Amino acid sequence: MASPPVVAPPSSFFGLIGLASVDITPPVGIYARNWGAAPHDVATSIHRPLTLNVLTLRESPESLPLILIEADLGFWKEQTLLEQLLSQVMADHQVPRSRILFSLTHTHAGPRMVDAIEEVEGGEFLQDWTVQTQKSARSAVQSAIDSAVPSLLEWHYGSCQLASNRDLVDPDSEHSRRICGYAPGTAADATLLVGRVSSQEGALRALVVNYACHPTTLAFENQALSPDFVGAMREVIQQVCGEQTIPFFLQGASGELAPRHQYVGDPSVADRHGRQLAYAALSTMEDMEPPGTVLRFQGVVESGAPLAIWKPTRYAPETTLQVQELTVELELKDLPTSAEIQAELDACDDRMLTERLRRKLDVRKKLGEGTTFRMPVHGWQIGSAMLIATMSEAYSLMQIELRRQFPENHVICLNITNGWIGYLAPQSLYDEDIYQVWQSPFARGGLERIIEGACGVLQELTTDD
Repeated sequence: MASPPVVAPPSSFFGLIGLASVDITPPVGIYARNWGAAPHDVATSIHRPLTLNVLTLRESPESLPLILIEADLGFWKEQTLLEQLLSQVMADHQVPRSRILFSLTHTHAGPRMVDAIEEVEGGEFLQDWTVQTQKSARSAVQSAIDSAVPSLLEWHYGSCQLASNRDLVDPDSEHSRRICGYAPGTAADATLLVGRVSSQEGALRALVVNYACHPTTLAFENQALSPDFVGAMREVIQQVCGEQTIPFFLQGASGELAPRHQYVGDPSVADRHGRQLAYAALSTMEDMEPPGTVLRFQGVVESGAPLAIWKPTRYAPETTLQVQELTVELELKDLPTSAEIQAELDACDDRMLTERLRRKLDVRKKLGEGTTFRMPVHGWQIGSAMLIATMSEAYSLMQIELRRQFPENHVICLNITNGWIGYLAPQSLYDEDIYQVWQSPFARGGLERIIEGACGVLQELTTDD
């Protein structure tokens, strides 16, 4: 007789899981300009608070933790700021750098962290806020580690229609350039991955939402500090699940993905987007079996029809944590030096071009003055789930391909983690006039090399397992 069929268990991890959440909202009046078209420089109000959350994972009290920080921030102006913070957390908890990831939700309605007062309107607030945010991050990590209790983390795929493809062929261009906005009829990856953290008693502790969509609802008309749609997502999840539940947002490979309706000043549009994502995440969670269980076939009940009876039964979750990293050497375009960009910036009096040049200079400083850049690829095994993170803004091809090649493991894919550097677009787009290509410092083929490297990292993790 054949063995009774059973639904495959979810990717899972059981161990000591710590959680913490802090408010990192800057003061009104801070410099918060992220759009070349913005006529203003400072934030005049607060739409929703900015949040920093921490998730820590340990196999036992004696083992080193994995530390995942996510925050409602958009960009790192200076990579040195991140390195300082990571070094502090490493020293605080005696962990190697490979066990710490800092992921940004990528809101475009907040300030950038800087290491000195900037000579701009509202710049006098930046340094103090940056220092306080770093302190808050360290405190939250300590709190998460101190409060860790035995818990179960389980993953489940769902779907959300918030994200659309934003590589639109300009209908008014004679040269068929692509502009950055909703492209009707072009496919977009709607995959939503939800992680549920439950206590040993089955109580919900956190909901982790991994989704690829640029938070660019609020744009050049907006003057409010905001986490964009992520804020309402957090609020709705806590309204349904309780204030004790911490909602995490992990930005996926969203290089070409954004809401259909975006670039507005109306915060209610961002809230609508956030509710859409929250309801999709909650629906995905409700599609999961009770914590620690899978459906197992129990037998047949003869009725008007022979009825197959399935009931939840316990399964043994995974308990292993592993780390694997590599760097992939990417060729750069023929770029101007930092000094050349600075000279161009000093001579520029156009607000839009000034913003572009500021970003270009930030990227060049992070790259160094060479002709290649060694891009880190971070891989974590979290029980039977796999996590891949880079500092780039990769196109969704990355997460689609990783999940295709590793179908037996839920794959968490993160952009803008442990730094921010620029776009990685498919090489087929390098023949197009498109922002994500001309903004990127990387030559053709960079995304494909990163995907190849990430697959190698995941292969090492699954083989070691």
